[in-house]
Amino acid sequence: MSQHSPGRVLAVVAASALAVVLAGCSTPTTADPAADAPGVTDDTVTIGTHTPLTGPAAAGYSSISAAATAYFAYLNDQGGVHGREIEYIVKDDGYNPATTQTVVRELVQEDEVFAIVNGLGTAPHTAVLDYLNQNEVPDLFVASGSTNWNQPEKYPFTFGFNADYVVEGAALAQYAADEYPDKKVCLLGQDDDFGDEMVEGAELALGADGLTHVERYSVSNQDVTAQIGALKAAGCEINILGTINGFTALALGTAAQLNWFPQWFSSSSGADYPTLIGYLGEDVGPQLLQGFVGTNYLPSLGGDSDWVALFQKVNDEYNDAAPFDGNTIYGMSVAYLFAETLEAAGENPTRESLVDALRSGELAGNGILPLSFNEDSHAAYLGVGITAVDQGVQDYVGATYAVDGGEVSAVEPAPVELTAEGVPGS
Repeated sequence: MSQHSPGRVLAVVAASALAVVLAGCSTPTTADPAADAPGVTDDTVTIGTHTPLTGPAAAGYSSISAAATAYFAYLNDQGGVHGREIEYIVKDDGYNPATTQTVVRELVQEDEVFAIVNGLGTAPHTAVLDYLNQNEVPDLFVASGSTNWNQPEKYPFTFGFNADYVVEGAALAQYAADEYPDKKVCLLGQDDDFGDEMVEGAELALGADGLTHVERYSVSNQDVTAQIGALKAAGCEINILGTINGFTALALGTAAQLNWFPQWFSSSSGADYPTLIGYLGEDVGPQLLQGFVGTNYLPSLGGDSDWVALFQKVNDEYNDAAPFDGNTIYGMSVAYLFAETLEAAGENPTRESLVDALRSGELAGNGILPLSFNEDSHAAYLGVGITAVDQGVQDYVGATYAVDGGEVSAVEPAPVELTAEGVPGS
């Protein structure tokens, strides 16, 4: 990843969502045996995803699907799942909702995938949410923290993966209240659902008037000088960020140019240390990120988890030793969870049995808290751990929070242990 000084931080520009109605395809019927399990043969299971491999969002996200592909290759070399290899078709949508509609329709109607797995982005995936559910295509582990994915009655085939933004906002605000009770807490967020839900979460912890000041920005404008200046003028001491990595770096770099160095607390969407260093540069990045607080719900890059050791090995052998960061761990964690779900779906999986496996509440995943999937919840994680950067190492600090019934509370982490070298059913 190229490096940039704070003044030249690249912002990821989100495409505006287009309300384009996709041409529907007929719902599979039980009269056609092949319709029970499209994408499944005696030897393979074919799944697909949409993700930005090109365009302004590629620098932050394209490595996720590459990591998942690498893990599937590793899994296939161990015999796959129930004797079937997993084929992962990755299609570039450039983070453009209109393109997302096109490539997802291709995956469903032409490639006849068994499921869509880890489609990335709130606006892009929202553009295909109705289409996938109307056609009863399992829509698994959406790569976004929007609460939209957790609507079992409206979207029975859709399941999230990220801890949602309400959970993250609440956890960060509660940590601020617990550790720094007298400091002024503020928030900078996108002017969309991401920012809205981060504010909602923060107010769960701090109360309706608990945030000293809130600033919003548009992802189409990479100048946040006015917003950072307003936060500084308000006397903010802790700034919660509802930002993707590019805007996290932009906020820190802009504040440094204003000779302002508050504490920064960030959603996991914008808290990956190696990615931020790539934006800020090795010359100033480590200093600006010392003490940087974030959230996570997966094995930590800076920890000594057996999962991380396995993923590093897989990355070296199956991903051409690509840079190893939080996105790598994320992509491989998604791939593992899909394999676990497929194994639980039975020797002759159908789309229905795949969804039933998730609704059973029996899957483990590899997070620091139990998965939350069940008949009433299509959210993967309803809690997060707090991380901090110390001398270039980003790891958990021990504080972990969950949201239940609109209340945030401290909980004990319960990391899932690696078994069978990450090969479900073996």
